[in-house]
Amino acid sequence: MQFSAPKRGKPPKHWADLAPQERRDAVTDAGLPAFRASQFDRHYYGQANADPTTWTDLPASIRDDVSQRFFPALLEPVREQSADEGTTIKTAWRLHDGALVESVLMEYGVPGVRSSGSGRHRATLCVSSQAGCGMACPFCATGQGGLQRNMSTAEIVAQVVAATRRVRLTNVVFMGMGEPMANYRAVLGAVRRMVDDIGMSARGITVSTVGLVPRIEQLAGEGLPLTLAVSLHAPDDALRDTLVPINTRYPLSEVVEAAHAYFEATGRRVSIEYALIRDVNDQAWRADALGELLTARGRGAHWVHVNPIPLNPTPGSKWTASRRADEAEFVRRLTAHGIAATIRDTRGREIDGACGQLAAQGA
Repeated sequence: MQFSAPKRGKPPKHWADLAPQERRDAVTDAGLPAFRASQFDRHYYGQANADPTTWTDLPASIRDDVSQRFFPALLEPVREQSADEGTTIKTAWRLHDGALVESVLMEYGVPGVRSSGSGRHRATLCVSSQAGCGMACPFCATGQGGLQRNMSTAEIVAQVVAATRRVRLTNVVFMGMGEPMANYRAVLGAVRRMVDDIGMSARGITVSTVGLVPRIEQLAGEGLPLTLAVSLHAPDDALRDTLVPINTRYPLSEVVEAAHAYFEATGRRVSIEYALIRDVNDQAWRADALGELLTARGRGAHWVHVNPIPLNPTPGSKWTASRRADEAEFVRRLTAHGIAATIRDTRGREIDGACGQLAAQGA
């Protein structure tokens, strides 16, 4: 395994990019005993310590070399904002080539802090998988900026490791910047590290997509009980072509069929994400149309859970959030179709909560 200087836009090779056997090979290729691989794993994955110069069980003479060779810096925090009494922390990270991405850490059930949940402590990290996004959804801050590049497996994992230095994570959601399924290999690699090395439950990891059908089908065959979240945002192709341009390639009927097949293959209920945009897609009749779409062809309602999400508008955008009464009616209509529906908790509205807003401000 070669650890050479990265090309422009390409991140340096990192320990987290390597599968277990590759790590052992890399260590021995560097002239170190094989047991160092498990030692490095223990520090990085087990203790969330990414700085080998502080590893006192490593000979001082090799710490700098180990750091440079296997653990190059991947993320630099450049801006951080907090909200919800400190239980929501949004961080903008600068990557090695200057690209900016974001992650959001949300804690629930924290003693002394009002929570709509059961009171059980949960910590969810929303991670980015691309710098920017190429899906061009017009209401999304990230989509407005276009795609800069895919993130590496290690750059994704580094967001998780940084969060675990603060709190024990119970959930990770790929709902930050980028379309995860358009960076499938790196995303799946990151999921494997979270499950196999960090020890997270695959059931606590959610991978979202705007509807890349071939990748949904591929994910269904991976043998991982992940939660699939599909961003529909419209119940008809005419509107969805505008809100989610990739729909012209993978229309709603194909997306819903692939999502249902994922449920059948994994037994995991699919989350349907639906950003509620005032007077655009939040009409009661569209809720009925969505209910009919999801339950058509004898699918029933048991395989999905719909998350209507009040839009977090971006500065200067013509799109804005639905009225509360329209949100409530939308949920009521879905429920009448037998579909479980819950308005998504909108964290961090006062800290540029919409994905891409913080990074768009620059350093």
